[in-house]
Amino acid sequence: MSRDRRGFLSCLVAGFAGSGLFVAAVRGQVPNPRAEPRPKDDLSQPPSPPTKSILKENEKDIKKNIEKLYQLASDLKAEVEKTDSSLVLSIAMVRKAEEIEKLAREIKTRAKG
Repeated sequence: MSRDRRGFLSCLVAGFAGSGLFVAAVRGQVPNPRAEPRPKDDLSQPPSPPTKSILKENEKDIKKNIEKLYQLASDLKAEVEKTDSSLVLSIAMVRKAEEIEKLAREIKTRAKG
């Protein structure tokens, strides 16, 4: 009886494995309907460099964000000095650190252009 079970199970496993391979082979042959040819970009005109007014505005935003970053970092430093962070890690400290990280990434992105 156990021999019959083993035979049945081995046939069942082989059948599933074969059907899985068949499905994978068929799936590989079906073209992707979302893959449409993309229109070519107009390469005759190079991208225009940013104007001086945009650069000046960008510089003002960077300076404003750096001031805000400095203030946030100072606040976080004061809060860390006030509490024993080895025993308690306040949620406010974590949120402030996340805000500092987000602002620093924004400054970095703007500085790159």
